[in-house]
Amino acid sequence: MSTDAPPPSKTEPGLPSAEEFTAVQDSAEFRELRRSYRSFAFPLTVAFIAWYLVYVLLSNYAGGFMGARLFGNVNVALVLGLAQFLTTFLIAWWYSRHAAAELDPKAQAIKSRMEGDA
Repeated sequence: MSTDAPPPSKTEPGLPSAEEFTAVQDSAEFRELRRSYRSFAFPLTVAFIAWYLVYVLLSNYAGGFMGARLFGNVNVALVLGLAQFLTTFLIAWWYSRHAAAELDPKAQAIKSRMEGDA
């Protein structure tokens, strides 16, 4: 039994073929979807990593500053550490809003067209 036979163009009825996937991937609509995602995700990722690295560098090299008490037993390091969590949740919330408003409708339109509303 030979395994060199090409795979069928469709695996199940209603599912797009590999050629259809490639055609959609090359479409302007899909490029716009990727551009919308990248223009949001990449800058925020870079900003958050930079913010995290600043925190780590301050923790390592600016012990006096990070240990400065703001009030009671709360110091700069604790406030900035908690701000890391806050920014993580804010970015996740912001991304979910962006995805629901911008990405999901575009992706759903592509999916509907690909599946032929089956």
